Amino acid sequence: MIKNPSLILADEPTGNLDSRTSVEIMNIFQQMNRKNGITVVLVTHSDEIAEFADRVIVFRDGLIREDRRNANPNNAEEILKTMPVPEE
Repeated sequence: MIKNPSLILADEPTGNLDSRTSVEIMNIFQQMNRKNGITVVLVTHSDEIAEFADRVIVFRDGLIREDRRNANPNNAEEILKTMPVPEE
């Protein structure tokens, strides 16, 4: 991140996280993409997390089963505003 990469590969970056932290991670990725033009390739088993992406490609048994543009991806920044903040 320090050298401003053009590509980030993320394998299950939210796999073991709670809901709020998962959305926080997606917010970071969305900001990096939208503000800095960084391409983020994210692998996930979560349909919820996939809906934050501009493009979704579904693989099954080594084949592409679906490849679609997401015209209205979830906006992590807006979703975070509606989520409770954990107490410390």
